[in-house]
Amino acid sequence: MSEGLSHVTVLLNEAVAALAIKPDGVYVDGTFGRGGHSALILERLGQGGRLIAMDKDPAAVAVGDKWRDARFQMVHRGFAHMAEVLRELGVGRVDGILLDLGVSSPQLDEAARGFSFRFDAPLDMRMDVSSGMTAAQWLAMADEDLLTEVIHEYGEERFAKQIARAIVAARAIEPIHTTRQLVELVSKAVRTREAGQNPATRTFQAIRIYLNQELEELARVLPECVTHLKTGGRLVVISFHSLEDRIVKHFMREMAEGDKLPRNVPIRASEVPGGKLNLIGKAMRVSEAELRANPRARSAVMRVAERSDVA
Repeated sequence: MSEGLSHVTVLLNEAVAALAIKPDGVYVDGTFGRGGHSALILERLGQGGRLIAMDKDPAAVAVGDKWRDARFQMVHRGFAHMAEVLRELGVGRVDGILLDLGVSSPQLDEAARGFSFRFDAPLDMRMDVSSGMTAAQWLAMADEDLLTEVIHEYGEERFAKQIARAIVAARAIEPIHTTRQLVELVSKAVRTREAGQNPATRTFQAIRIYLNQELEELARVLPECVTHLKTGGRLVVISFHSLEDRIVKHFMREMAEGDKLPRNVPIRASEVPGGKLNLIGKAMRVSEAELRANPRARSAVMRVAERSDVA
């Protein structure tokens, strides 16, 4: 089961500990990746336990398909389809759900995937290479207003308008097919950038998030996670982007507060409906030791909540 674990899993022990594994529990790893979290979950499970792993990336699924463990099941679908997957498998409520968001190191390090500006490769950027539009196809058809909106909103890029204008001008001369083409035109459009950061970082991030509908899928699955958790079941989410973490933070807080009643309603505090989640601890970041070993983990934030009721 060690195959595929060369990827350095962020907050490995902390995330699995936060799940509070029960030996006979049922768990969902919604982002299998290369199996780091799943492998440790299986180590903590007893013979009566069960782990359902999901991933939209065929390369990740290929790793999971080779695992031989009766307690483990690999599913080639993204976590946005969690509800239907659990229904198809005849699973009702589970004891824990883990979501490790964003792009994995193997995806970044494989030039052909087109996620990274470090290589000259085809502009793909799809998590699931078996479906959907590539980045190159989208750049060829998106108008300047949409390009500006996506780069600004998803990349938090202050030079979004200049970059969008440069993309439109460049594609009128020749198609933008490669990562190097995109890096070069973005670099010319971005006047200043933080020390040590490639000028194209935010643009690549924005296009990837938009194409894969990462924020929309996250916002859609969080309520489903709560629905499918047993009382006392844990939801653990690791984010790598401020927009992701904002969605998770606000969702967990709102679910912990419960129903908001109008002011001055004559009702006892004990009669106010409670929230469906209890927040567990504070947001956690990687340790200095982990950061030294894995610099890509620098932006990771983990949040944990526990199901407090089942209506």
